Amino acid sequence: MALIALAADKGSPGVTTAAVALSAVWPRRVLLAETDPAGGDLLYRSAAAHGGSLDPNTGMLSIAATARRGLVPDQLWDHTQPLSGGLDVLVGIGSAEQAAGLTGLWPTLGQSFAQLGDSPHAPADVIADCGRISGDTAAVELFPHAQLVLLVSRTTPEALARVRDRAGHLTQRLHGGPRGAAGITTPLIGVVLVTDPGGSAKLVHQVNDMLVAGQTGARVVGTLAEDPAGADQLAGRRRGRLDKSLLIRSARKISADLYQQFGAAWSTPAAGAGR
Repeated sequence: MALIALAADKGSPGVTTAAVALSAVWPRRVLLAETDPAGGDLLYRSAAAHGGSLDPNTGMLSIAATARRGLVPDQLWDHTQPLSGGLDVLVGIGSAEQAAGLTGLWPTLGQSFAQLGDSPHAPADVIADCGRISGDTAAVELFPHAQLVLLVSRTTPEALARVRDRAGHLTQRLHGGPRGAAGITTPLIGVVLVTDPGGSAKLVHQVNDMLVAGQTGARVVGTLAEDPAGADQLAGRRRGRLDKSLLIRSARKISADLYQQFGAAWSTPAAGAGR
C-alpha cells in the first residue's frame, strides 16, 4: 500500500479539498493525514462523526509525543478521528507556531505512513495534505517515503509556470537531477489540474508538453473539477447529492486511473519503508 502526498506551490488551489475528495472515493481503506506545517483546515471546516467538532488535541499534536519515543505504524490509529461520513483523519496542527513540536519527526512520520499498509491489523493507504510547499518546508521530508507526490495547480499561466518549476525542483531534490518520466523512480511526481471539466483534454496535453520540455519528470495524472458547490457539500456547508457532484465524479476518475496504473505496485511493501 502507499503514501500519496498532495501539495501546492503557491496560493490556494484547493489541496485540502482535493485530498478529502480523493480520500472519500479511494478504493481501499485510507487514512487522511493533515501534514501542513502552516496548520490544518479540517478542524474549522468539517464535523466529526458524532456531529460535533473535531478535537484539536487528537492528531498531529498528540502523535508528536508518541513519535519521539518511536512510532509503530498501528499507533497512528490511536490519534485519528472519524469525520462525518466515516473518513478517518489525522487532524493537523492548529497553527504554524505549533509546528516546532514536530521538528525532527517528519521522516519518522513519513516512514510510518508508508509502512501502515503492511500492518497486520488495520492496513491502509495514507493520503497526506501537505499544503503549500517551498524549499525549506518541513513536510517535504515526507516525500522520500511516498510512492506518489501530487502537485495541485490551477490553470492560469502563472500557476502552470510555478508548478513546472516546482516539479523540476522536486525532481532535483528527490532524484538528483532532471530526467524524463520514463526514467523516474519513486516517488513519481504527478500534477492534478483544477479546472473546468469542459475541454480539459487539450489543456492536459499542452501542460504535459510543457512538463516534458522542462525535463521535470512529472506528468498530469488527472483533472479535478472546479466545483464550488461540490466543495461546499464535501465540507458539510451545503446539502445535495455529493456523489453526483462534478468534484466527486472527477476525483473518482483520478483515483481509478491511479489504481489502474499503480495499484499492483502499491500492493507490495512501500518503497519508503526502512529508509
